Amino acid sequence: MEQVNGTLVSPPFRQRPPALSPHRQGSDPWRIVTLGVAAPHASLPVLASLLVLLPVFLQAPWVRLQPFSAALFTLPLLLGGLILERHGSGAWKTVGPLLVGFSGSWLGGCLFWGWCREHPLWHLPIEAFALPLALTGLTGRWRLAGSFYLASLLGTACTDGVMAISGVMGLWPAVLQAPANQAAPLLHQAALAVLQPPCLLLVLGVAAGLLTCCRWGWRQHHDQAWRVAAAALATTMAVDGLFLGVALLAPRLSGLI
Repeated sequence: MEQVNGTLVSPPFRQRPPALSPHRQGSDPWRIVTLGVAAPHASLPVLASLLVLLPVFLQAPWVRLQPFSAALFTLPLLLGGLILERHGSGAWKTVGPLLVGFSGSWLGGCLFWGWCREHPLWHLPIEAFALPLALTGLTGRWRLAGSFYLASLLGTACTDGVMAISGVMGLWPAVLQAPANQAAPLLHQAALAVLQPPCLLLVLGVAAGLLTCCRWGWRQHHDQAWRVAAAALATTMAVDGLFLGVALLAPRLSGLI
């Protein structure tokens, strides 16, 4: 109560801001902040999926035109990730290891598609050049880097394995070496081979197994690295499915020829 001109009056009611619930107090929404402006909510799994998609739209045409400069782009990716991990704060610090893992996948893709694309058996060994580092990083502060790289590599290994078992990989060199007017029909023929019952059954079985792994990893809420791996692996499968669809419907747009 306050006294005004000898009269007691009640102070104006001031509404206190609602207290945060314990759940919200303990959470730290992941935000990307650029130039001091907070961007909409984002998450590491979403970023991992975007990084898997990036080579489809950027790396593939870049490597075809300038493989050396595309490979050199690994350096700023790696340095940026190292700087963010060491000097970043909050969300940026967690982005750093993810960029480091992505730089390994980027370099492997550039080396193969830039200089060895006509040798499909070299694909997996080249992409796996950083495998020892990724396995070692799983036990330390580079766990996110290792999980992203290994998940992407697992998707590549399964794709190449299915292609080898089904016999589709044998058509790979012929598609890449054929003239432009013959490459599209050959790629379409290879895609049709995947739809043959034995091969299709193999593809569906491998896809079901990988989806089970993704689902299990996504449920590991206490470990963000598992969710990053699940997102990267699921997106890799989606990209493979998209490529198969394009090879069937519009092989000239596949980016392979």
